[in-house]
Order: sequence, then structure tokens, then C-alpha cells
Amino acid sequence: MSTTPPGDRVWIDRQSPQAYQALRETAKTVRETARAAGLDRTLVELVNIRVSQINGCASCLHLHVRAALRGGETTQRLAVLPAWRDAGLFTDRERAALALAESVTVLPDARVQDQDYAEATAHLTAEEISAVAWVALTMNAFNRVSIVSRHPVPPQKATAPRPSRAATAQEGPA
Repeated sequence: MSTTPPGDRVWIDRQSPQAYQALRETAKTVRETARAAGLDRTLVELVNIRVSQINGCASCLHLHVRAALRGGETTQRLAVLPAWRDAGLFTDRERAALALAESVTVLPDARVQDQDYAEATAHLTAEEISAVAWVALTMNAFNRVSIVSRHPVPPQKATAPRPSRAATAQEGPA
């Protein structure tokens, strides 16, 4: 039985459901590991989003940005996440986790990996470092499943347009 969706790619998660289920079980274990290490859901979602940004996974970005917003993350921090080093909006702990997640994702040369690891050890426990690494590794795997399969992003329902800045400026000070 073919599980190829409309388009030109096989959705490997549907074509090989046992393998995909094993990945989902890994993700469940990683979530438990992150929780046991004391990583809050917001930090986990920041890592998921940053990894997905680096990999260019639209489907995973769609899923995890929505999860982060539901969990209380701000649109401001999500908007500047690609520039987190310069934004000044992230804690030292978050910055260490994001640096480690980026290092796990792009696998830079050993010198850069050592710098990222040193930053991580300054702000994260061994349990947190391990959990962040596993979150990033697992997100990378899901990114690859979605990218290889070309999972689409469902269109969002249109919302009522907001008044333009010019219109609101006429109504009084912002």
C-alpha cells in the first residue's frame, strides 16, 4: 500500500510507521529526561524552534511556535530568536542552552564546540546539558523526517485586519 501524499515525496513517517513510532517513543523519553533535569517547557520549545530554524523545517516551526505561544512564550522573544545572541532578552541559562543546541545541530569544528560546551557548563548542570543535547538531537531527527517528506504547513485562517499605524496615529498617542 502506498502512503505517498499528493506531490512528489513519500511521507516516510507514514510509509514506515514502526520506525516513526520508535522516534516518537524516543521523543517521549527525551521529554521525561528534560523534565527530570529541570528544563521547563518554555526552554525546551526555544531549543526546538531554534534547531528547526537552523534546519529550515517549516512544519516543525509551525508546530513548536504554536506550542511555545500556548506555553506563555512571548511573540517578541520568538521574533528575535534567530538573533538571540544580540537581543538581550534571554537569560544566561537560556543562552547557554541555545548555544549548545546550535552546536549539536551544525556540528562546528572542535574549537567552537569546546567554546559552546564551556558556556553550557558555566550555566547548566550535567543533567541539563545532557537533556538539552538530547532535545536538540531529537528535534534534528524530526526536522529531517519532515524536510525529507516535505510535510506541508496547513494554511491559517485569515484574521480581521488590524488598523494601520497611520490610522491609529490619528486616533491619539500610542
